[in-house]
Formats: sequence, structure tokens, C-alpha cells
Amino acid sequence: MRTKRVIATAIAGLLNLFINHSAAATVVETERHQVQLNTIAEGLEFPWGMAFLPDGSLLVTERAGNLRQLTLNGDISAPIAGVPKVVAQGQGGLLDVVLDPDYANNQFIYLSYAEPAPAGANGSSTAVARAKFDGNQLSDVKVLFSASPKWASNHHFGSRLVFSADGDYLFITLGDRGNRRDDAQALDNHNGKVLRIHKDGRVPIDNPFVNQPGAAKEIWSWGHRNVQGAALHPDTGELWTNEHGPKGGDEINIARAGANYGWPIATFGINYDNSIISPLTAAPRTEQPHYYWLPSIAVSNMLFYSGDAFPAWQGDLLVTALRGSVVARLDLDGERIMHEERIFGELNARLRDIEQGPDGHLYLLTDERNGKLIQVKPAN
Repeated sequence: MRTKRVIATAIAGLLNLFINHSAAATVVETERHQVQLNTIAEGLEFPWGMAFLPDGSLLVTERAGNLRQLTLNGDISAPIAGVPKVVAQGQGGLLDVVLDPDYANNQFIYLSYAEPAPAGANGSSTAVARAKFDGNQLSDVKVLFSASPKWASNHHFGSRLVFSADGDYLFITLGDRGNRRDDAQALDNHNGKVLRIHKDGRVPIDNPFVNQPGAAKEIWSWGHRNVQGAALHPDTGELWTNEHGPKGGDEINIARAGANYGWPIATFGINYDNSIISPLTAAPRTEQPHYYWLPSIAVSNMLFYSGDAFPAWQGDLLVTALRGSVVARLDLDGERIMHEERIFGELNARLRDIEQGPDGHLYLLTDERNGKLIQVKPAN
């Protein structure tokens, strides 16, 4: 009898899970696939980044400073202990999370966050810490990088973390902190830059400015406004990024060593009060955007799809948008962007992050006080 009760309880639980997910599901017709949008979990406070663990669950950051573990059954853990202190103001807080390429052996995760200035000083900047996750809490927390200078601003922290294809290097994307100075065009600071370090925090000896006096040695590329999305191209292994323009001029760039991407001396955007930032959309010795949006859709994260669940999307670049409340699907022919389709507007939500799961399905985080984890799967 006990066995029968256990089986009945399990079946009832699966039925309730199916009913709950079906009630929250939306079927969407796109140009190439009919998909189903399922709300897996909700109640996250402005979630920002996520990373899949080997057991199929996820680590999810909340901007207020909490790191949580989620299952695809919708279970959300209590806050995981050991997260560094963060400045959760404005756009700052606990930001991205990634696993070490050798996580199965070392259990290291990496967090980016807005780090407060030392006691007695003002301001904050983006920092990156490494920690060991034992399934319950963080330990052996080590700050690998802290951006300089600390700045009294709550804007433009970046920040995505991406490992190189060989797993030896960690790319860190940053913003210009919204300070309206020319920091992004100066090499003596980290603002408005993409950085490259070894995964233990050391500076690579072949970074482009490592031997230039007065330059920040971690710099990989410069002249960026606020880079909040990044992914490696599956064929070339190069780092592609997206960054917020002001009013107009969101960009996709291929972040190459030593390249200057022009902000703020050249931009397709204008100020929010409609005044001109620069009369130039191109400038000598700077790179043009690989792709840009007018008006802005407020890009967040992005990925190159490589799974089997959506075969007609393989190799496409998928970009989440906040103000646009869509995923922009970009057809690629090599590096050339051939066509854009905007999908998932039915969610009517600011979309902060996108990840591909081990099952080949897509997962989205909504940027709201009652943030959701949404699964995208084939409708059949």
C-alpha cells in the first residue's frame, strides 16, 4: 500500500507541475519555429545573470546581492552564503555569474558585482571574485580584479564574464560609469573597456597595452559605452559584445585586441534630452559598429545558438532587450548579419539574460521585482 501511495503522490506532483506549466505557457509562431514559452519560476528580485550547473540546476544572481540556486521544477533556494558585499544602487549590485571551465574538478564560480570603495572613501566600481561552491555555500572567496577608479555613480557597470575558447582567459566587460568624461578614450583607467585576465587574476603578457607606460594592463579593447552582453563566436572563437547606446545607437562589436570602438567621439546616438553628443558617426582610428539599432532596444545579453532543439536557429545570434522587450534573432553568414527577427514580445517584459540549457532549450530572465525564469522549447 505504501508503494502505491508513493506512486500516486509522484504522479499527482507531475500532473500538478504539468498543469501549472501549461497554464503559464504561451505558444508563439516565429519565422522558423513554433515555440512554447513556459514560466519555470518567479519571485526573483531583479535577476541579472545565470549559469547552469552540471546537475541541470542554475545559479542565478539577484541585483540586490543574493545568489540563488534554481531547479527546472521551479524550486528556488534561500540566498547562498558567502557572496561578497555589493553596492546595490541604481544599475549596480550583484551582476554576472559563470562557472570555471574546469568546474567539475575545482568547483570554482566567478561573480561580477559593484564593489564599494574602502572605508572612508566614496564611490564604487565593478569587481570580479572567484569562489568555491560546494552545493550549499561559497568559500575561498578571492577578489581577482577591481576596476579603477572608484566613481561616485550608480550607472554603467557593464558587466559580463566570458571565458576564452581554450579556457585560459577571462574577458570582463565594463561600462564608462556614465561620467561624461573621456575615460573610455583614455588608457589609464578601466572605464568603458573590455578586459582580459587569466582566470587566477594575472595579467596576460600578450595583452595589447601591457608594455605601454601608464596604460591599464588588463585592457583588451576600449572606447565602449556600457557593454552588457558578450559571447564567443562558435567558429572564430572571437569575442562579440553588445553595448547600450544613449538615445539610439545600441551596438554589436567584435572586440579585437587593441581596437578603439569610438565612444564618445563617434556615436549613432544622441542625449536623452535630444542634444548632440558628437557630430560624428565615424572617427579616424576607431572601429565602426558591426551592427547597430536606431532607435535603441536597450540590449542586455546575447548568445550564439548551438543546440539541436531549434535546428533552424543554429549559428544565429540571439540578443535580449530591456526596453524593446524582445529577443532579436540575427541571421549570420559568417560574420555578416543578414536579417533580424524580433521575437517573444508576447512576454511584455524586460529581458535581462539568455542562456542555452544542456537540453538545447533557451532560458530567459526578466528584469523586474518579481523576476521570472522562462523556458523556450519547441511547441510540439
